[in-house]
Amino acid sequence: MNNKIEKAVLHEFYRELDDLVGEEAMLNIYHQYKGMQISIPTHLYDRKLASQKIITEYNGCNKQALARKYGYSQKWVQRILHCH
Repeated sequence: MNNKIEKAVLHEFYRELDDLVGEEAMLNIYHQYKGMQISIPTHLYDRKLASQKIITEYNGCNKQALARKYGYSQKWVQRILHCH
């Protein structure tokens, strides 16, 4: 691939990705994942790993803060703590 990227003719997905993360990161993503179907998870944090952290970080009155921190509902956090 030529070193100079013609941004005007990039696929819309790659144009948006370039705007979001910059050319170098966009090209890294392109080379790593081109041709693959990928799915972006809704949650940033893994459920199982987040639940373990929540159990260790719970202080008796911070369910809401933990829910916000890890991006899950307060009800889910409560369920994790109840099952522990």
